[in-house]
Amino acid sequence: MTSLPDIHGVCPPRFAAVKDAFAANFTDAPEGLNEQGARVSVCVGGEVVVDLWAGWADTAKTVPYGETTLTPVFSAGKAVMALLIATCVERGLLDYEQPVASYWPAFGQAGKDAITVGQMMSHQAGLPGFDTAEDPAIWFDRAATLARLCAQAPMWAPGTGSGYSPIVIGYLAGELFRIVDGRTMGTALREDFPGLDLWIGLPEAEHGRVAQMRKPSRAVDLGVVDTIKAAAFLDRGSAPGGRGSVEWRTIELPSANLHGTAKDLARIMAVVADGGMLDGRTVLSPGVRAEMLRERIHGRDRVLPFDISWAAGLMRNEGLHIFGPNPTAAGHCGWGGSCAFADPDARVSGAYVMTRQSPHLIGDPRAVRLVEAVYGGM
Repeated sequence: MTSLPDIHGVCPPRFAAVKDAFAANFTDAPEGLNEQGARVSVCVGGEVVVDLWAGWADTAKTVPYGETTLTPVFSAGKAVMALLIATCVERGLLDYEQPVASYWPAFGQAGKDAITVGQMMSHQAGLPGFDTAEDPAIWFDRAATLARLCAQAPMWAPGTGSGYSPIVIGYLAGELFRIVDGRTMGTALREDFPGLDLWIGLPEAEHGRVAQMRKPSRAVDLGVVDTIKAAAFLDRGSAPGGRGSVEWRTIELPSANLHGTAKDLARIMAVVADGGMLDGRTVLSPGVRAEMLRERIHGRDRVLPFDISWAAGLMRNEGLHIFGPNPTAAGHCGWGGSCAFADPDARVSGAYVMTRQSPHLIGDPRAVRLVEAVYGGM
């Protein structure tokens, strides 16, 4: 019988249920009990109260999963992307209600001239992916990717509904940020949030800290597949490919390749949960935080087979019930089960990262069980 990996970190008695749930995520694993690593971190009032990790960072079980291990969190990084866009709104560089094309004229081609920043961030722009097959290597050529997307017409009428964009939104938000701020998102993340072990574009010198992922044992369930869902997830060129993991980790793709620790994901999400503050510094004013979090569209998503209430880059908890009991909580899930969330009502933020991926598109049961345990200790 395989034994449970040692659990390291801190967890006060009031949150003992979180540690139990974390252990259960290992013991309930149908396979690979000791061939996985994971970490869960929780902040209350901006302070880290729970930080647990266990397992292995590699499938050969030679490198323990540790406090400095970096984990790819895939789309959970969209929560950080949304926050970076919000910092531009805070500084008056962007307005959620203004057309993207007013800042980036080339984007306004092919019927996209009226799409607002808020609509783009809430996946209403009609650009879930390329509308025809592409060479997967195009994603490594930023200029070619942006030119292709600017020239493309929306796949549905913008503003009439959401259609989740797994990859494209990172190029769009990243370029909009660069135009108005002058820096890339990766550079701004390092400069404006110093001390956080979060990376959009990971320098090769840090690659040795990255945990190895174990892919899901079965494909995700997208429901009935149509051209929109195929463009987002299934068509040739729907995701970067053909260049290897070194180039993938190194490019700046804020929608999909953030690497980091659960602790610092929870800490940066505390900006949203704890009055716009981080370590005593105001990052977002109450008005901008409210605009970031308010509902922009609600209904059946054209890509993900769920009814989703989208804020400006975050999934709102209303109707989903994956980020605790409060409908005003918001966050983002990542491919395979990672998540980052913030609850302004409870002043709670948290993150879960792991190496054993599941086929759940959102609301991985392991993450949900941990979040529920957190509120049991509040």
